[in-house]
Amino acid sequence: MTTQLLKHYCQQFVSLTSEELALLDTYFVPLHLQRHEFLLQEGHVCQFIVFVNEGIVRHFHTKEGVEKTCDFSFQHSFLTDLTSLTHRVPSIFSLQALQETDLLLIKRENLLQLYQQCPKYETFGRLMAEMVAQRATEIAMSLSSEKPEERYKNLLKKHPDLFQKVQQKYIANFLGISPESLSRIRKRIALQERS
Repeated sequence: MTTQLLKHYCQQFVSLTSEELALLDTYFVPLHLQRHEFLLQEGHVCQFIVFVNEGIVRHFHTKEGVEKTCDFSFQHSFLTDLTSLTHRVPSIFSLQALQETDLLLIKRENLLQLYQQCPKYETFGRLMAEMVAQRATEIAMSLSSEKPEERYKNLLKKHPDLFQKVQQKYIANFLGISPESLSRIRKRIALQERS
């Protein structure tokens, strides 16, 4: 696995020379996860940031023995538990691959070295943190103000091939409804589109 996609992604946000881009080869290491393998488990301290080269990672926490899906990270996105990483506290959620997933991982101490070596990456890191915060706000707003059907449509708009990649039970869990309710929503929307 190469860092080509990561380099391309970074260049969309900050202007980097070939020497600065080459630093990514030094600090990021490839990591392959099998389906359902954990990247991070609840209660452990997160000590890394990963770039999802290919695959999907589910974010969830467990409440009274029941898993609650709070988000998905798709191809070409960064992923970490920012609170756990920055404050070195145990994570309150787990990160699990939903299919075979290829990641590029940088450890916290290497990230700090990268920032020292090239301040442009610190700017990039701040932009990524802002995107993570914005995503969390969007999810919170969606949960509090949208009906499950609206949330489902918005999710599908962003990820049209979602059902080919993620099991229905996880999508339903993320939407806060039962798989049966999700089936009814899907049927209703399919009928509306046909008429």
